[in-house]
Amino acid sequence: MSSPGQFALLAQRRFAPFFWTQFLGAANDNVFKYAFTLLVTYKAADYTTLAPALAVNLIAALFVLPFLLFSATSGQLADKYDKARLMRLVKLLEVAIMLAGAWGFWAHSFAVLLACTFLMGLHSTLFGPVKYAYLPQVLAPTEIVGGNGLVEMGTFVAILLGTMAAGALIDASPAGNLYAAAVCVALALAGLAASFAIPSAAPSDPKLAIDWNPIRVTWHNVQVARRDRAVFLSVLGISWLWFFGAVFLTQFPQFAQQTLRGDPAVATLLLAVFSIGIGLGSLACERMSRHQVEIGLVPFGSIGMSAFTVDLYLAVQDLPAGAPLTAAQFLAIAAHWRVLADLLLLALFAGFYSVPLYALIQTRSEATHKARIIASNNILNAVFLILAAGFAALVLGPLGLSIPQLFLLTALLNVLVAIYIYTLVPEFLLRFLSWLLVGTVYRIRRQGVERIPAEGPAVIVSNHVSFVDALVLMAMSPRPIRFVMDLGIFRVPVLSWLFRQVKAIPIAPAKVDAAMMERAFERVSEELRDGQLVCIFPEGRITDSGEIGPFRPGITRILERDPVPVIPVALQGLWGSFFSRKGGAAMTKPFRRGLFSKIGVAVGLPVGPAEASPEALQSMVATLRGDWK
Repeated sequence: MSSPGQFALLAQRRFAPFFWTQFLGAANDNVFKYAFTLLVTYKAADYTTLAPALAVNLIAALFVLPFLLFSATSGQLADKYDKARLMRLVKLLEVAIMLAGAWGFWAHSFAVLLACTFLMGLHSTLFGPVKYAYLPQVLAPTEIVGGNGLVEMGTFVAILLGTMAAGALIDASPAGNLYAAAVCVALALAGLAASFAIPSAAPSDPKLAIDWNPIRVTWHNVQVARRDRAVFLSVLGISWLWFFGAVFLTQFPQFAQQTLRGDPAVATLLLAVFSIGIGLGSLACERMSRHQVEIGLVPFGSIGMSAFTVDLYLAVQDLPAGAPLTAAQFLAIAAHWRVLADLLLLALFAGFYSVPLYALIQTRSEATHKARIIASNNILNAVFLILAAGFAALVLGPLGLSIPQLFLLTALLNVLVAIYIYTLVPEFLLRFLSWLLVGTVYRIRRQGVERIPAEGPAVIVSNHVSFVDALVLMAMSPRPIRFVMDLGIFRVPVLSWLFRQVKAIPIAPAKVDAAMMERAFERVSEELRDGQLVCIFPEGRITDSGEIGPFRPGITRILERDPVPVIPVALQGLWGSFFSRKGGAAMTKPFRRGLFSKIGVAVGLPVGPAEASPEALQSMVATLRGDWK
C-alpha cells in the first residue's frame, strides 16, 4: 500500500521517537476519556448524581474546550521555542495529569476526573501545533506526505486501541477503574520516555513576543493563512472533515443499536473498520501522490466520501430485524458486509482527503507562522465539532430524521462544501484532473523532478508536443505553475476553461495582437516578482513533426527584466498520442494510443539567466529528450 521509504521513517531518530510520543499520547487520551465515560454510564451512582447522558456530554465538552481557549497561545509557543523541548514539557504535564487522574479513579472522584479531562484536552491542545510544525522541519519535501500518512494512521490506530483497551479494562473486573488508572499512568510515562529521544528542532521565530489575548492572536493568524487562499481553504477543509467524522463517530453506538440491531461489540466493530479505513487511506497517499504534496487527491477523497455514504444509506434499508446481535452474529449476515465495506471505503477516501491538506498547510504556510496557523486550525476544528453536535441534535431531534438519514444529509452537505471549495480554488480540481490524466491515461517516468525549486521564482522552458502538455507538467510539479500559452491553444473549447483556472497567460505574436503580447510579458514579470513558477513553450506552437522547433527570443526578454533561474524540461512519449498532431489534427483519432501509455518528463539542472540563451536552452531540452519523442 505504501513504499518502503515511508515505513523506513519509523527506524530513524528524527521521526520514530516523535511518532511513538504522539501515538502513546493519542492512545492515553482515549483510554482515559472512554474509561471515564463508561464508568459514569454504567456505574454512575459511584461517581456522580448527574444523569449519565449529561455527564457524558460534559466530559466531551470539557475535553474540547481547551482547543478554543488555548490553541492561539500554544501555536505561539510552538513557533517561539525548541519543539522537542516543548514536547517533553507537555509529556511531563501528561504524567502529572495522569497521576491526579489515577487518584480520581481510585477515590471515585467525579470532580477530579472532570478536571483531568479538561487538562488532557489542554495537553492535546499544546501538543497539536508542535506536532504538525515539527514534521516539515525534519522531513524532506518528498517525505512530507509519507510522514503525515504515518501520523494520521498512527493517530486513528491509537484511538481505536485506546477505546478498545478502556472497554476491556472497565469490564475486566470490579476493580476495572484501578486497572484503567494504572494503564493511563504507564502510557504517560512511556510517552515521556519516548519524547527524550526526539532530536532538537530549532524555533521558527525565537524573537516572537507572546500575545496572551487568544481572540486577537487567532484573528491575526487567520489573516496570515488567508494570504494564500489554498492554505486558508485547506484549513477550512480539514475542519469540515472533523465535522464529517464527528457525525459518524458519535452516532456509532446508536447506529449499531437502532439501525443494525447490534450489541456494543458491533459498535466497536464499526469503530474498528472506520479507523482501519482512515489508516489505510492515509498510508496509501504517499504512493498515490508519488511522494509529493498532491492536492489532486482531495477532490478524489471528497467524491468517495459522499459516494460511499450514499451507498451506506442504501445498504441499511430493509435490513433483517431481530434481537440484539453479537459481533459474530452480525458478521454472519451477508447484507452487513456491504455496510462494513461502505464504512471502510468512505473512511479510506477520508484518508485521501485529509493527508494532502495537512501537507499543504505545512509546506505552503509562512515559515514563521506554521504552528500558529495550525493552532488556528485546531480552534476551527473545535468549532466544527460543536457545530456537528448541534447539527446531529437538530436532525435527530426537532427534524425527526433517522441516523441513516443524518448520514445521507451529511454526504449531500459534503458535495456542497466540495463544490464551494473547488470553485474558489480551482487548483484542487485541476490537480485532480491532471493527477487522473497521468494516473489513468499515462504511466509517467520522472527524472530530476527534485531540481524544480521548492520556493522562489523560476522559469520552466519545455518542448511543446500536445494539447495536454500543461496538465502533464502540472501533475509532475510539486507546486503551482503559471503557463504562457499561444492564444490559439488558450481558446480551445473545454481546455480554455482549464487554462483560465490555472491562471494561464495567453500570448499572441506582435503582428496578430501587439497589445496582448505586451500584457503577457507584464503578467509574467508580475508572477515572477511574486515568487511563482512560470512555464513557457519557446517554440511558440505545438509541433507538427515531433521535432523540437527553434526557440524564440521571448525567454531573453523575460530574463532581461527578471533575471531568475531557468529550468529546462523535456516531455517524452507524447508524440503520437490522441492529443498530438501526428498524422493530422489533434484529438481526432481516439484509439491512436492505448491506456497506460508510457510518457516521460526529464528535468535538467537550473541554468543561470546569463547562460539561458534560446539556442542553449533548445540544445539542453533536445539532449534531455533524446530520441524518445
